[in-house]
Amino acid sequence: MKIIRALKAFSDLWQKIRIAPLGVAVALAAAAIVGLPGTAQAATPYNGSCGDGYTVIDQQRLESGATVFLTYSRTGYNCVVTVRQFTGSRQSTSAWIMRSDDESSYENDSGDFTSYAGPVYTYARGSCVDWGGSYLYGSITQRGTHCD
Repeated sequence: MKIIRALKAFSDLWQKIRIAPLGVAVALAAAAIVGLPGTAQAATPYNGSCGDGYTVIDQQRLESGATVFLTYSRTGYNCVVTVRQFTGSRQSTSAWIMRSDDESSYENDSGDFTSYAGPVYTYARGSCVDWGGSYLYGSITQRGTHCD
C-alpha cells in the first residue's frame, strides 16, 4: 500500500513538473505581448509648463511617444507644449501655435530636447487656433479649432 501511495505521489509530482514549463511559456508570451509599444500606451501627463491659470482643452497623442497639449487661459491666451512620455537623450521635438488665417501670430519652439518643446503662446480671444507639434517621426496638425 505504501508503494502504491508513493508511486501516485511521484506520478502527481511528475505531472506538475511537465505542466510547469508550459505555464511559464504562456506567462512569458503574455508578458511580451503586453510589453510591446502600441496605441494602448499610457497617456503622457501634462507637465504644467504653460504656467498657472492654463487649462488643457485639447490633446493629441503621437505614436512616437509624446503628447501635444493645447491649453487656454481666461486672459485669452492659448499655449501649446509637446511632452515626451519618457525623458532622456536629446531628441527632435516641436510645438507650434497661431491664430487661424494670421501667419504673423505664428510661434514655434523646435529643437533637440530631453523632455518637452514649448511652451508657445498666442492671443486668440475671438479667433480659431491652428496648433500642433512633433516628436521624432510623429506629428500632428490641427487647423481652425477651438474658436472662441
